[in-house]
Amino acid sequence: MSRKIAVIVIHGLGKQHEDFATIFSDNLHKTFTTVSGMKNPELCIEIRPVWWASVFAEREEELKRKLVGAPYNLRYEELREFMIHYLADAVAYQPLRDGGEQNYDAVHHTISKQLNRISIEVGPDTPLCVVSHSLGSVIASNYFYDLQNAKEKTKIIDPSSALERGETLSLFYTCGTTLPLWSLRYTSFDHPIQVPSKDFSTMHPNIAGEWINFYDKDDVLGFPLKSIHPEYDKIVKEDRDVNVGTIIDRWTPLCHNGYLHSNKVIRPIAEGLHKIWQQINGL
Repeated sequence: MSRKIAVIVIHGLGKQHEDFATIFSDNLHKTFTTVSGMKNPELCIEIRPVWWASVFAEREEELKRKLVGAPYNLRYEELREFMIHYLADAVAYQPLRDGGEQNYDAVHHTISKQLNRISIEVGPDTPLCVVSHSLGSVIASNYFYDLQNAKEKTKIIDPSSALERGETLSLFYTCGTTLPLWSLRYTSFDHPIQVPSKDFSTMHPNIAGEWINFYDKDDVLGFPLKSIHPEYDKIVKEDRDVNVGTIIDRWTPLCHNGYLHSNKVIRPIAEGLHKIWQQINGL
């Protein structure tokens, strides 16, 4: 029986629903079949969505109710709702300096839970692929940075699982990333996460893995990564310029939400998964 590849999908800014990754998962399965010739892609890849918006959803709706409607009756209600869900996500995710329960930890726990579930389902040594969008790429980067640097903020549910410890990370795909903006928080942004992880490279020295960053020139929230610092230039395999979005919005900043629906993004991910799947199974 062949070994599977674990895939987690981490969404970005904005009002997100629990089923946000359903269409992407279906399309990734179909494209994987096209690339590999495998009629049952679910036997090769196991996909799990990370719905971190659940941490903030109720409070953002409550904030909107208190501020936008009566008695203030602020104008541009839909635009204000958009701004609350976009900006509030980024603000709320910031780590707090004082004690108490942290949003940072709560968001990261949504990743821990999915890694635990997928580890139980397909095995603790399964190679891991992370697909992330927008602020989700910042969250993914922080999460695996904490794992790779033994930060206490990241809580592992099953410490005996290599997958949950981040040691099987082999593929990382960032889409419309805001990570370069977060570099301003640090005097030196010179320590990217290792992709593949050092542990994975030790276990599989002949498997290269990859970090590909997708950006659209019309997306004002998506940026290249390699030019941030020479260390990012070493780790990120490619900044790939893609044109995503619908016929209506692909020439506007609204294309930011189009990455996970575009074959220009999905096909390279499927190709990367197929390559790792072949290598890990000795094919």
